[in-house]
Amino acid sequence: MSGAKDRLTDALYGLGWAAMKKLPEPVAAGLGRRIADTAWKRRGQGVLRLESNLARVVPDASPERLAELSRAGMRSYMRYWMESFRLPSWSARRVADGVEVRDVHRLTDGLASGRGVVLALPHLANWDLAGVWVTRSLGVPFTTVAERLKPESLYDRFVAYRESLGMEVLPHTGGSAFGTLARRLRAGGLVCLVADRDLSASGVEVTFFGEAARMPGGPAMLAQQTGALLLPATLWYDGTPVMKARVHPPVDVPETGTRAEKTAIMTQALADAFAAGIAEHPEDWHMLQRLWLADLDDDRGRGQGPDRSRVTS
Repeated sequence: MSGAKDRLTDALYGLGWAAMKKLPEPVAAGLGRRIADTAWKRRGQGVLRLESNLARVVPDASPERLAELSRAGMRSYMRYWMESFRLPSWSARRVADGVEVRDVHRLTDGLASGRGVVLALPHLANWDLAGVWVTRSLGVPFTTVAERLKPESLYDRFVAYRESLGMEVLPHTGGSAFGTLARRLRAGGLVCLVADRDLSASGVEVTFFGEAARMPGGPAMLAQQTGALLLPATLWYDGTPVMKARVHPPVDVPETGTRAEKTAIMTQALADAFAAGIAEHPEDWHMLQRLWLADLDDDRGRGQGPDRSRVTS
C-alpha cells in the first residue's frame, strides 16, 4: 500500500508540473485559490496545525481572525505551488518583474567582497522564486540543501527541478553537505538555506514568539568556520503579482565565547529576524508542521511520530 501511495504522490506532482505550465497565469492563480479554499474548508491536519502555529504568532487574535489568517495562509501556500510549478517556463524578464528586493546591496556587497555569503530564510512566500531571481537577475549561482523526500522518485524530481533553475542541491542527510557548503563559501560563493525548522532534532534551542523552539545551527556554524557573511532574509506577498523581499542586516560572529555559545547567539539572532518578518506577514508563513518544543513533546507523549504534512523543505 505504501508503494502505491508513493507512486500516486509522485504522479500527482508530475501532473502538476506538466499541467500548470500550460495554463494561462490568471487561470492557474484562480485554480490555486479554489484548491486552497477547498483544503481550508475541510479542516485537515495541515490547516489545524497552521492555525495553531498562527495563534502563537498573533496571540491576541480571535477565533474568527485566526480562521481568516489560516484561509489566507492556505491561499498563499497554494500560490507558492502554482508559481513553483510554472517557474521552469518563466522568462528572465518574468522572473525579474516578479520579485522586488529591498536592501539587496547587503547581498551583492557581501558577494563582491569575496568572503562568501550564507543567506538564511524562513518558510515565507516563495523561496524557490527568490532563488531563481538570484540566479537569473543577479547572475549568481548558489548551493542549497533539500530534505530527502519519500518516495525517492519525488525527491529526485525536486532536485532536478531546482537544478534546472540554476541551483546546486545537496541532500540534507548523508553527512557530506556541511563540508561541501563550507568549500563553496571559502571560494566566495553563495549558500541559501531555509532555516526556521530543525530537521535533525538536535538543533539550537531558541526563543521564538515567546516559546522554546529549535532551529538549525548550520548557518551560524558555517559563518564561523568559513568567515562568510550571514544574512537573514524574509519574503512576503502584498496582493500584487510581485513578491517582495528584504535582506536584513548581517548577523555577526560574537567576539567571545565557545563555538556552541556563539552558535546559540547567532541562531537566536536569525530567529528574531525571521520572527519580525513573520509577524508582519503571518499569512505568508507556510508552517504546516509542529515547530515549538511543547508541541513536539505532546507528540512524544502520545506516541506519535514526526509530522510529515509537508513535502518540501
